[in-house]
Amino acid sequence: MAVKKELFGALDAILKPGAILATNTSYLDIDEMAAVTSRAENVLGLHFFSPADIMKFLEVVRTNDTSADTLATALNLAKKLGKQPVVARVAEGFIGNRIYAAYRRHAEFLIEEGATPQDVDTAATEFGFAMGPFAVGDMSGLDIAWNMRKWQAATRDPATRYVEISDRLCEAGRFDRKTNGGCYDYDTGEAHPSDAAIIDEARASKGITHHVFSVEDIQDRLLGAILNEAALVLEKGVAQRSGDIDVTLVHGYGFPRWTGGPIWWASGQPMKRIKAMVAAVSTSAGPKAPSGSVEDMLALLRAERKEIDRRKSGDA
Repeated sequence: MAVKKELFGALDAILKPGAILATNTSYLDIDEMAAVTSRAENVLGLHFFSPADIMKFLEVVRTNDTSADTLATALNLAKKLGKQPVVARVAEGFIGNRIYAAYRRHAEFLIEEGATPQDVDTAATEFGFAMGPFAVGDMSGLDIAWNMRKWQAATRDPATRYVEISDRLCEAGRFDRKTNGGCYDYDTGEAHPSDAAIIDEARASKGITHHVFSVEDIQDRLLGAILNEAALVLEKGVAQRSGDIDVTLVHGYGFPRWTGGPIWWASGQPMKRIKAMVAAVSTSAGPKAPSGSVEDMLALLRAERKEIDRRKSGDA
């Protein structure tokens, strides 16, 4: 943040009036950056996804002061670059990373409770994800998230459930492919299951009884985590509509596109199943974990689906 604020303050002093300042941050508070300038209305976030020359998705992050003209200019830039933009509000992780963090967090809960990284990754890919969360972590680097967690440690609520397995992997020098070991081993060049001693020790230190999960159990927990966080994102106004969340997860995070996105997919599932998924997420995360109103979110979308079907039948 200090580096960003210093740079924005320096640029503000030399750029012409109306020039836009955009930041590619995926977590930092853009309102705080805008406050050091005399042009808060011309500041916003443009969160590109890596690799930026290939990934089509772009989060356009509107601050409390971003003007309509600035937002329109950013959306026009996205169009010129051939990107699929979604407008988000400033919040921890914005839309995409906030929901993905919940998905990843519950993947780690599953590991602590008895699943293996390959169990979780297999369940994710069988549902339709391009890669599972642990394979993604080994590709992007466990040390990056580890540094973030160390930075957040001082403000973390001690009552919040916290899984130490990834920390222990990093402490053992298992960062990802570059160290030939992360959640998986890569000594042969290809990913293969690693010795589970670190996971077993972390589980035993908390007295957690090993539980066997089916593929469906794992899928429902991961999807329930996504839906719960999506509901919170909508309730907080970080996303304007459920469709924005679906576009974000499909284009930015590899959610299977043929499902229409997580919320669209969920709106076609029996409510009994959705309630059970969300209940499992709530139980796993603990009593202090925030819970979103998934039922209300899906009720709105179901009404939209009925209207779409009605219009289609009218056209026919």
